[in-house]
Amino acid sequence: MDNAYLPKIAKIVDVQQELTDVRTFSLRFASDQDQDDFHYKPGQFIELSMLGLGEAPISISSSPSRKSSFDITVKAIGSVTQALHAQKPGSLVGVRGPYGNGFPVDEVAGMDILFVGGGIGLAPLRSLLVNLLDNRSSYGRITLLYGARTPSELLFKQDLAAWAMTEGMEVHTTVDVADESWTGNVGVVTTLFAKISPDPKQTIAFVCGPPVMFRFVIAELLKLGFSDDRIISTLERYMKCGIGKCGHCCIGHKYVCVDGPVFNYREIKTLQEEI
Repeated sequence: MDNAYLPKIAKIVDVQQELTDVRTFSLRFASDQDQDDFHYKPGQFIELSMLGLGEAPISISSSPSRKSSFDITVKAIGSVTQALHAQKPGSLVGVRGPYGNGFPVDEVAGMDILFVGGGIGLAPLRSLLVNLLDNRSSYGRITLLYGARTPSELLFKQDLAAWAMTEGMEVHTTVDVADESWTGNVGVVTTLFAKISPDPKQTIAFVCGPPVMFRFVIAELLKLGFSDDRIISTLERYMKCGIGKCGHCCIGHKYVCVDGPVFNYREIKTLQEEI
């Protein structure tokens, strides 16, 4: 029987510098069979290991519709992620997963989709967004509201430009603090709601960003008439084992690594009451 704690070896095939402290790593398993067997849903995560240092849970930022490799977008904030940032194409890492429940891709077919992202929270949303675009005929209007602290901290700049030119998709960006080159919106991401008119009965909202952003975005969505079960987000916890055994990510009666990390707002409210 396979050892659930034993990582498989993957090779870094490409590294893209996104921000000063954020890079996107394209990974492919060393074994072609392992790569063929690696099936994931947008919103799932992996446990990435650096030998001698440990593991870190990291969201997958690529779409499962792109099968030759998979991406993780990583901010250097701890020993494992800092060591990962020192690696170059050809380096080997360990991967366990995928884990978690993922976003409800099939369940939202035929609906309009509203993405609201802040900072590096766009990374897990990118996985779903690209997947929807690769299956465009199955979904309605797609809208992205995305904010960062400054123009230099906007993630996936090339993707943002390409998405803005995509038929049937609307992209609005904002920054908290502008520089001399910025000609777009200035303000927190909720200021972008004035630019859109979603139908809450026909739209599913996916939200990912820092907790303070989440709180204000939820308030705006509720004012627009979105029901709790049409607002979907991810919860951040230290998911040490990824398989519901260690208890590090337990909130009340839920394990974020197994029951999540994706929850709708109705579920999140219940979990908040149990913290």
